[in-house]
Amino acid sequence: MGRVEGKVAFVTGAGRGQGRSHALRLAQEGADIIAIDIADDIPLIEYAQPTQADLDETIAQVEALDRRILARKVDVRDLAAMKQVVDDGVAEFGHLDIVVGNAGICTIQSWDEVTPEVWDLTIGTNLTGVFHTVQASAQHLIDAGGGSIILTSSAAGIKGLPFLVPYVAAKHGVVGLMRAFATELAEYSIRVNTIHPTGVETPMGGMAGAYPPLLEKHPKLGGMLTNLLPIEVTQPVDQSNAVLFLASDEARYITSTELTVDAGNTQF
Repeated sequence: MGRVEGKVAFVTGAGRGQGRSHALRLAQEGADIIAIDIADDIPLIEYAQPTQADLDETIAQVEALDRRILARKVDVRDLAAMKQVVDDGVAEFGHLDIVVGNAGICTIQSWDEVTPEVWDLTIGTNLTGVFHTVQASAQHLIDAGGGSIILTSSAAGIKGLPFLVPYVAAKHGVVGLMRAFATELAEYSIRVNTIHPTGVETPMGGMAGAYPPLLEKHPKLGGMLTNLLPIEVTQPVDQSNAVLFLASDEARYITSTELTVDAGNTQF
């Protein structure tokens, strides 16, 4: 019997990276999956973009685990499309029990190089997109008699990491959303928590080359990017194990909590 056997999970940003890992880890433990990903070019983003082929690979890997999956190309900034895919998934699978608001983007630049376009894109995806994720799914959890919502924040949602002004603002905002939704949804036996990764080995990590020139100019800030444990980055499954725990009945009384999976990064 899997730890989330018979449950249905909605995962955003599931085309690759952490999102795919979350979908697979939950499927390994018995969940069926509703998955979305933008699966398209995103303006202003310098690392490799997700594709339809990435999302198709997630579908194949979930089905290889003998679990069902409904997956679509959806932008988390589009609330109507989000509602449609969740409604369709619930119509097909019968209920919804777990929500993982994972989709996110990141850019690296000094504060004075943040353009309005970068700000709007980051806040729209990383904060408004998370708001949409809960808005599109919470009623289905209520109808199911309860559930678990896990929102991906960051070490940057706890401390002010340098050269990430829009990202830091959005990820702090995700914590605020978590606390607000945890408060209002508690009466329906819905738990809401955040996870806070340090660096994770995903395509987003391909932008790390932007740091050295900035740190040469501002060397005192380099220590803020350091992990306490002797590793550079975590693996996606390290974050997925935390998601699985919060989704499972093992965490049945854990809500409104910031769970750090950050190798001690926020201790600096």
